[in-house]
Amino acid sequence: MEIIKKYLYDRVYCSFFIINVHSNQNFIRNFSIIAHIDHGKSTLADALMRVCGALEQRHEKEQFLDTMDIERERGITIKAQTVRLSFRAKDGNLYQLNLMDTPGHVDFSYEVSRSLAACEGSLLVVDASQGVEAQTLANVYKAIEHNHTLIPVLNKMDLPSADPENIKTQIQNLIGLSGDDALEVSAKKGTGIEAVLQSIVDRLPSPQGDATACLKALLVDSWYDAYLGVILLVRVVDGIITQKMKIFMMAANAVYTVEQIGIFTPYPTPVNHLACGEVGYIIANVKTVRDCHIGDTLTEEQRPATEALPGFKPCTPVVFCSLFPTEAGDFDRLRESLAKLHLNDASFSYEMDTSNALGFGFRLGLLGLLHLEVVQERLEREFDLDLIITAPSVVYKIQLQNGTWIDLHNPADMPTPNEIHSMLEPWIKATLLVPDLYVGAVLTLLVERRGIQDSLEYITPTRALMVYRMPLNEVAFDFYDTLKSLTRGHASFDYDMDGYEEGELVLLSILLNGEPIHALASVVPQMRAYEKGRAICEKLKGILPRQLFPIAIQAAVGGKILARETVSALRKNVTAKCYGGDITRKRKLLEKQKEGKKRMRKFGNIEIPQKAFIEVLKLGK
Repeated sequence: MEIIKKYLYDRVYCSFFIINVHSNQNFIRNFSIIAHIDHGKSTLADALMRVCGALEQRHEKEQFLDTMDIERERGITIKAQTVRLSFRAKDGNLYQLNLMDTPGHVDFSYEVSRSLAACEGSLLVVDASQGVEAQTLANVYKAIEHNHTLIPVLNKMDLPSADPENIKTQIQNLIGLSGDDALEVSAKKGTGIEAVLQSIVDRLPSPQGDATACLKALLVDSWYDAYLGVILLVRVVDGIITQKMKIFMMAANAVYTVEQIGIFTPYPTPVNHLACGEVGYIIANVKTVRDCHIGDTLTEEQRPATEALPGFKPCTPVVFCSLFPTEAGDFDRLRESLAKLHLNDASFSYEMDTSNALGFGFRLGLLGLLHLEVVQERLEREFDLDLIITAPSVVYKIQLQNGTWIDLHNPADMPTPNEIHSMLEPWIKATLLVPDLYVGAVLTLLVERRGIQDSLEYITPTRALMVYRMPLNEVAFDFYDTLKSLTRGHASFDYDMDGYEEGELVLLSILLNGEPIHALASVVPQMRAYEKGRAICEKLKGILPRQLFPIAIQAAVGGKILARETVSALRKNVTAKCYGGDITRKRKLLEKQKEGKKRMRKFGNIEIPQKAFIEVLKLGK
């Protein structure tokens, strides 16, 4: 083991950093922190870095690894972050701990799965006052799939409402881990942190790999830098990465030369090499964004690997929407921005889309409504774009009369009713943990959303575990917000896809003066078409600006009009100049005005403000 102390001048910081270069994998531990949202993952990560001396006091701040403005404003983790820590254990040896802090919200589960693939163990953080939540269970299942060793950690022990014995029983009954092995800590107060670090050394396995074999490195994450190009975050499985090495990206079939190697301490710190089992970043002058594929295998050009690493399970989008620039000239900027953002967030997909009302744009596939909001905000903030977003929809499967099956991503592309034989919608299996005080209100909500009960049991005298099957369309928009409102934030929710089932679904079209607005079209259950159509018409009536001609707002299913509202025309008083005289003169002027309004209504353009799309999107929240 060799300890090198050297100066590193970063763009902002100039300080001492200790860089650990290990030739022995036994002194390396790669681990992630997983938990339900708001259970203290980021606070625990701060505490671990503080005890290991990774944070400088003058630069210290809460949730240090949450670097994006959106993360700090919303108080959630969106991107998984990595940091290398140095910890001297009780045996006197200095260990290299590679930490990955992960998101807790279900919409960012792909970030969690990628981080777990690069580690051998996890800290399972549970709030000592709230207990095991739905996303806690989901993350445990992901960790078990990756053969992780789990260390349960009870956080927030400083709270008066902390109930460690009850929580240990929940961990034993729901997860199957021994509650006696759970560590009791307060990340905010900094108590019990050294015991967590010692447990990481004692209980988690060291990485397995052949340091002398040909290079195999897993591409875990990437992002774009305006000056350096594409930066790659890798986990070395076999072999070693050195500077000036020519690497071959197997999926992209491209060769690049490694110009710089570094680690995060948590500040970017250059090193000479990345050895077997280590995690760090490399800069290799990758200028083409499309050459970078998350989950790709990096190997040496001169001595390539014969097989690629398994990579990651493909991410399946569940919510789709269209995105358009408000200015048609920004389309190329939007395309470049999406390519750069996709480099950093591989969990969404996009393809070209067009609209009669909005012009050229892109169709996005995302993991949920929060994911959609975050992607939109990042595009607007990081790339200075002004965007219009259409109502989200899920993927439907349609069997045509000729027997062929098609996937419907965009409601505007739905075939006519006489072409459709049957239509299937995606269903999910939802897991909810609800305090007994709110069980009745949640059951009512689930019934309203067409939920079918699988099971309902009380895991403790005050908490109920509900398992329901529901259509994804009922969940993808405002279900999570409504659930939180009903339960004052105390309920937790998670879901898994559960196949497709046939449903009585119709295309709800919105027409303005007889012209369909494709961006406002949606697929809805037949029994709710009138209710939603009426709500959209009323909302648009209050939003659309008045014109010199009346605007008819209609909601239709096929050729049947379900609801109608009319925006009255602005009227010019053409008879104001007539005073006295015969009434026929006034009638002539009014008839002339009437004819002009007819022509104007026929050829006039109705500009739909961006606010209209946003308000329709929020209907029901």
